[in-house]
Amino acid sequence: MTRAQLTDVEWEFIEPFLPVGRFGPYPERLRQQFEGVIWRFRTGGQWREMPSEFGAWPTVHNRFRQWRDAGVFEALLEASIAQAARRGEVDVSLVSVDSTTVRAHHDAAGMHLDPGVLAALEKASAEEGKARQKGVARKNKTDTVEMASSGRHDAASGAVTRSV
Repeated sequence: MTRAQLTDVEWEFIEPFLPVGRFGPYPERLRQQFEGVIWRFRTGGQWREMPSEFGAWPTVHNRFRQWRDAGVFEALLEASIAQAARRGEVDVSLVSVDSTTVRAHHDAAGMHLDPGVLAALEKASAEEGKARQKGVARKNKTDTVEMASSGRHDAASGAVTRSV
């Protein structure tokens, strides 16, 4: 059996954020299940590899999904930041994300977007493409585009070179 991952003080902070269903008994092993979620993301192990002390892995996984869908983790993050700010321990001017160190797992290859968001992105992309074509046409009319045999697009200048 591994030792507890949360102190009693940490658990007292977290527990009020965890929703309890309107029907059925209060989950007796809520803390162990939350610690199972912590174990999963701390170790990077698969749900099926979770030690039995946290409960049945499908139960812990389902609980995680319920908490994710209910916005529990976002609420915990915001409350943690607010609590640290009250103590004067937050300096968001130092927050930075370096893309060279933030890596996605190979299972994160697909991204699911809301159809409305996807349609808006496609529309913006099409409008940008039209604007680029108009800009190239103007450059051609004023003879500012160099003609070359490569037939490539010069990304730095935005000029399109064509074969002669």
